[in-house]
Amino acid sequence: MTNPTEILPGVIFYSYLSTMRKDTVAFLQHNTLVLQVSGQFTLDTSSEKISMRQGEMLLIGKNQLGQLTKTPLPGEDYETIVISLQEDLLRTIALEEQVAIPQKYVGPSNILIPGNDFLRGYFQSVIPYARNPADMIPTAMGILKVKEVVKLLLHTMPELRSFLFDFSEPYKIDLEKFMLSNFKFNVPVEKFAQLTGRSLAGFKRDFKRTFGTSPRHWLQERRLTEALHLLEKKNKKSSEIYLDLGFESLSHFSHSFKQKFGKAPSQWF
Repeated sequence: MTNPTEILPGVIFYSYLSTMRKDTVAFLQHNTLVLQVSGQFTLDTSSEKISMRQGEMLLIGKNQLGQLTKTPLPGEDYETIVISLQEDLLRTIALEEQVAIPQKYVGPSNILIPGNDFLRGYFQSVIPYARNPADMIPTAMGILKVKEVVKLLLHTMPELRSFLFDFSEPYKIDLEKFMLSNFKFNVPVEKFAQLTGRSLAGFKRDFKRTFGTSPRHWLQERRLTEALHLLEKKNKKSSEIYLDLGFESLSHFSHSFKQKFGKAPSQWF
């Protein structure tokens, strides 16, 4: 089975795994609701680590970088249903429900949703579509299912109104603090610019002013310096760290490390 399977293209996904998988980086552009059908899901961002198991639900805030780990557990494979709460649809719901657009959201970026009979019943209604991907859910019905879950979330936690319907642009945040916290994530410079509330040109200009060099050069140097620390002080192996430091392959990491420090990581000890 393709993983993940699109139940409603771009909106509702089903993921099934029988072995552990770690996605080295995910750029979470939209608010996202994750239902854990079985196994364990872990989200690791620069500021927190959240895990959940069977029957639990997590609402992930938009415009984040994170590492996703999907782990089957003894006696159960890994299954999740993921619903992307895209801004265009949320704007439509806000208009239909005459929701007053609140101030910019300033609460937690990720929220575990307490279970109740309504939400459990909702997800039971989606699971048959997930487990029978050949019978694609009609688009109109899929949109109704997304609207339904948004209303159930608001019924369960009315305070989510400002979380879901915050349509403001990312404000310009502290670039130095953000980059020092997120340099390990392997995403394009354009994404870093977006997440710090800047145009690409503005990001490069502010970056040069802050760090005295270009983003790509600084990222490479910072990742290699962190690699040296992990090898020397934490006794880590190259194979354990290269992905977590944003390198696309072990060979790329080893070549870059040797270029900077004069010898390969395996020769450092």
